[in-house]
Amino acid sequence: MDDFPEKPKRTRRKTNYKNAVKKKTSGILPKGSNQKLLISALKEYTQVFILGPAGTGKTYVTATYAADRYTLKEIDKIVITRPHVAVGKDLGYLPGTLEEKTYPWALPVLDVLIKHLGKGAVETGIKNDNIEMAPLALMRGRSFDNSFIIVDEAQNITIHELKMLLTRVGEGSTIVLNGDVQQSDLKEADGLSKVIHLAKKHMLPVPVVEFGVDDIVRSDICAQWVKVFMKEGM
Repeated sequence: MDDFPEKPKRTRRKTNYKNAVKKKTSGILPKGSNQKLLISALKEYTQVFILGPAGTGKTYVTATYAADRYTLKEIDKIVITRPHVAVGKDLGYLPGTLEEKTYPWALPVLDVLIKHLGKGAVETGIKNDNIEMAPLALMRGRSFDNSFIIVDEAQNITIHELKMLLTRVGEGSTIVLNGDVQQSDLKEADGLSKVIHLAKKHMLPVPVVEFGVDDIVRSDICAQWVKVFMKEGM
């Protein structure tokens, strides 16, 4: 969308995260008009909702922007979360710490962070709790200040889970909800569509950036199959 709501004031502060090393930012260049809109929204707003099919760069652009803010010491922490992450019996049977158990599902974001920050910086960030993979089921009662919160696959989060999640956002933080409402696996109505409706109804300063199949940049193969699956209603 071109007409974003009136933007709130963004609080900027210098972080004190451990072992910080000054480094050049990514210098990300948008691939297409909607990626340009997304970058603009991320710069100007503390809440951003992103819709669109796979391969459009939703996660890549968001994670790259988070890495840049981390590099510039504008945030203390990057938080990665997504729905349907087992934290009970299924996750408990896996070996290792909670970080090691949640690492695989966070890879789409972690891969981008590693590309821009370096593997050592990401591993140090995880060790020092400056980069956190946070299962939704373990977020109740917490508060995230001066953080950049990336919520991937948000179309599979219920409205009750999103209510809990959105009320975890503390001072100086940014939250980005990223999903494809056409691919929801929920039997009930997805929470992402509901919060977008509520944000518009109550005129909240939350831009919604929508990508389409023509915005797919991953590959021609990706674009071909996304179009096929959409035509087949899959």
